[in-house]
Amino acid sequence: MEKVKQVQLTSAEITALWASYINDSAIACKIKYFLSKVEDEEIKPLLKKAFDITQGNLKTLTEIFNREKYPIPYGFKLDEDVVLHAPRLYSDTYFLYYLHQAVQIALQGYSMNLSLAVRADVYSHFSECLSQLTIFLREIKELLLSKGLYIRSPYLPIPDDIDFVKRKSFLTGFFGEKRSLTGTEITNLYANYQRNAFGVTTLLGFSQVAQSKEVADFMIRGKEIAKKHCKVFDSILKEDDLPVPETWDTGVTASTTYTFSDKLMMFYTTTLIALSIGFYGTSMAMSPRRDIALQYVRLSAEIAKYAEDGANIMIKNGWLEQPPMAPNRDELATKKKNKNI
Repeated sequence: MEKVKQVQLTSAEITALWASYINDSAIACKIKYFLSKVEDEEIKPLLKKAFDITQGNLKTLTEIFNREKYPIPYGFKLDEDVVLHAPRLYSDTYFLYYLHQAVQIALQGYSMNLSLAVRADVYSHFSECLSQLTIFLREIKELLLSKGLYIRSPYLPIPDDIDFVKRKSFLTGFFGEKRSLTGTEITNLYANYQRNAFGVTTLLGFSQVAQSKEVADFMIRGKEIAKKHCKVFDSILKEDDLPVPETWDTGVTASTTYTFSDKLMMFYTTTLIALSIGFYGTSMAMSPRRDIALQYVRLSAEIAKYAEDGANIMIKNGWLEQPPMAPNRDELATKKKNKNI
């Protein structure tokens, strides 16, 4: 049996634990606010479960950090980054869609963390996270389905027989007749549309309650970028007469009262941008049609610039917490030299 205390955390493990703590503390703030506003008695238990999961995760992570004598990340605080008595900003339907999106993203992150974990306690934690969220995601989907809110991706006809690609034109898409979209391309286009449509709603609400004009302008800019990306995915899907998912703009109220700290909203937005770049990269790799791959390259470049601008805002305001890093050997040598003088 591995002796946990005698094995140092790897760079992958400490980074995963650190990021998990930051993310769970941020999610806890949003879920706690949603709980203070939700009216739907079917959605409320799911929000309560989500909040309990974040609190359990934070407790476990804190225990691991304490055992390692590793500084506990500052993250986000319920008494600093959210105003629970603020008016409602989003609808109950938005709360449910938020849970669906958040759990899907978390599952992918925990899967990666688990694959990189070596030490028994770290592996056990991420394994438990995956197990919890796998069950929880099913519960969320069931409620979305029962309310008629689950948005399914398009159906494909059953082929008469197996077939193989016979022409190089399967890869082209700029000139001449374009082939139909593959199932993988449809899946990614549809998912990326949904994520951007949800982002439009989220950033619309954030722009209304931001305290700083700089942050409000950043959110408005992000909303317009997400709308533009939706149009790109919409046009590609419509070329094949495929249905396009609905948007959720109606999920935002007219509230302009301080609700979430600018720090929390900037963190949430920049995190989603980083995830989008990853999703676009995966989609590009899985799209044989060159014109679609090029669209993902172009869109990725646009949001990469947006992400950089967001990081600069966070750094300027002292909101960007420094992640675990390798030691600067030159700096250490300089300090030692100065100390000996």
